[in-house]
Amino acid sequence: MILAKTEILKVSKNADTAEDIEKLKFASDVIKRGGLCVFPTETVYGLGADSLNEKAVKSIYEAKGRPQNNPLIIHLSDKRDIEKYCETKGVFGLDKLTDLMPAPLTVILRAKDTVPKTTTGGLDTVAFRIPANNIARKLIELSGTPIAAPSANISGKPSPTGVKDVIEDMDSKVDVIIDGGECDIGIESTIITLCETPPVLLRPGKVSFEKLCELLGEVNMSHAVLDSLKPGEKILSPGMAYKHYAPDKPVFLLKGSTEKKINYVNEKNKTEKTAVICYESDRESINCKDTLCAGSENDNEAYAAKLFSLLRKTDKLDVDKVYAFLPKDTHGISLAIYNRLMRAAAFNVINLE
Repeated sequence: MILAKTEILKVSKNADTAEDIEKLKFASDVIKRGGLCVFPTETVYGLGADSLNEKAVKSIYEAKGRPQNNPLIIHLSDKRDIEKYCETKGVFGLDKLTDLMPAPLTVILRAKDTVPKTTTGGLDTVAFRIPANNIARKLIELSGTPIAAPSANISGKPSPTGVKDVIEDMDSKVDVIIDGGECDIGIESTIITLCETPPVLLRPGKVSFEKLCELLGEVNMSHAVLDSLKPGEKILSPGMAYKHYAPDKPVFLLKGSTEKKINYVNEKNKTEKTAVICYESDRESINCKDTLCAGSENDNEAYAAKLFSLLRKTDKLDVDKVYAFLPKDTHGISLAIYNRLMRAAAFNVINLE
């Protein structure tokens, strides 16, 4: 830290008042001086530092307790900046993906020498994105540098989607926390690498696998989206660790018919102190008092938006185990929910079929 204590700055979502700009100038000055600033994006809150300052980037890893072989995403404010840090010439599909930006989408390209290896986790590639959040883009613009920013949580814990969770994890570890309200999407950005042919989806998000296929034609999906990394396999992007997004309480995922899932948790509740993450339509049939609702089964975007906050809530409950209902399919944003839950549960899936 470069400040004596963490400063918390409330900024409106549009980031367009004189007061907002003054606060963001203060935060950007912290970034320029090598400090740490937590800021909101449309996905989750990010823990930011100057991505070209190796000492500042190292302080991100220290604040999170994050392994330094886990690459960071650099956040840009303008498409014109991409070629400053990435090799863009002749890259198939890049124009179609950048046409979507700003968006909850991260693209991996070959890195230019301007990006330190500390930021790329030792890889010769770099992940970049342009956030669809006014506060984030204005902060990056005022800082005059790409901001490296993983999620603003202790490594391995659920990502923060509201400022209370940020303060819980990061107060006294960072110089500035920008309070920009609740994040809209609630799960991290989609990550695709264009360094392979065909391109490969590494982490699902709001920009769906189906949408990527529509834009690019053939797209492969990494086995690590729904499975664990193989022994010795490199972490190519954030979110690929075996256990991630996890609360302190052990999480178990239930796969099967709604009736079988409800019967299973009701039986377990007779002998265990349990919390259940389920859909609204299941709630009345579950006998567990700590039943956390993810919204309608027909609205998995709402599930995604609530997922990390629900996982965090379980740590404040007097329970031994957490059971979560998996979506019935892996289409659209359901794939992202499935991916995050698999890692939160360290792949503990109970198949009731």
